[in-house]
Amino acid sequence: MIQILGPNDLQEQVLNKDLCVRCGACVGLCPYFNTYKGDVVMTFSCDHTQGRCFTHCPRTDVDYDLLSKQMFGKLYDKNPLGVHRKIFASKAGDKMGDHHYQNGGTITALMVYAMEQGLIDAAVLTDSQNLIPVPKLVTETDGIKNCSSTKYMAAPTISKLNEGMKKGYEKIGVVGTPCQMTAIAKMKSNPLNFKNFKNPTRLLIGLFCTWAVDTKDFINLVSRETDISKIEGMDILPPPAQLFILKTKDQNIEIPLDAIRNIVPKGCSMCPDMTSEWADISVGAFEGESTWNTLIIRTPKGENLVNDAVNDGYLVTKNLSEKNLAHLIKGAENKKKRGFENQKKDQPIRD
Repeated sequence: MIQILGPNDLQEQVLNKDLCVRCGACVGLCPYFNTYKGDVVMTFSCDHTQGRCFTHCPRTDVDYDLLSKQMFGKLYDKNPLGVHRKIFASKAGDKMGDHHYQNGGTITALMVYAMEQGLIDAAVLTDSQNLIPVPKLVTETDGIKNCSSTKYMAAPTISKLNEGMKKGYEKIGVVGTPCQMTAIAKMKSNPLNFKNFKNPTRLLIGLFCTWAVDTKDFINLVSRETDISKIEGMDILPPPAQLFILKTKDQNIEIPLDAIRNIVPKGCSMCPDMTSEWADISVGAFEGESTWNTLIIRTPKGENLVNDAVNDGYLVTKNLSEKNLAHLIKGAENKKKRGFENQKKDQPIRD
């Protein structure tokens, strides 16, 4: 049985052990947890013996069978890609107009379409300011379009879901990383058995993620290479390049991936999920074609949204090649193996 503890235990077992992945799930629930330049900090002591901060955290113990039964009606089977219905390549359609995207624009297209159709009344996203990732709660499609870029930094995005709940939004769409989708899945299970609990999320779009870097360390690293205010974008070159690219107006700056991996939070190493298994739809880069995405449909809700977006011209899809699918499965399989092995080295809290 998973033990439900409180904020002081979260401080001791996660923050003090440097296992925090800066997802923001504990931020905004109470006055005691806040963020500063991407880091999560406990600003005041709290004597509660149980708390949502502890139970929602993706780095405290996760009951994978419970989450799988809750979302898909069956036990967790450690499939590398998680439960899924269909996999495509995809990109934004003509109805999205002329807009610059990091890759294919699939996430922006789906979130814009969902808001225009009234499926969501607010969106939880991640923007950036002077290279620092900034969580956003937006209620207009222009706000969604303004967040269409890849950040590569850990961001406390779920804090804006907590804020949206407090503001009374009942149809919230969230775009987040695997750890953030895990936090939401734990929240949806209502672990503290609140009688009046309501799930405010109506659409979950998960990002592919192998790791995210610590914001402060990343800024220090990048500042040695260029003025961070000049950076207009970032990207990772496909294998075997092993290079991280900073894009400025005048040049592209190459940083070895090994230098980037050195500033990945320790908690990322314990994550077994590369493709956001607890989302309705998961989206990542498409290997070999930078203007497309890889799209995994997991739930009937996600499938209906994709089909409608395609029919209405907001999204274009095509089949994924066997080669691309094999590479995706291999990458996800490797992360799942590493994640579960690292979890055993630092056992989560149990009764």
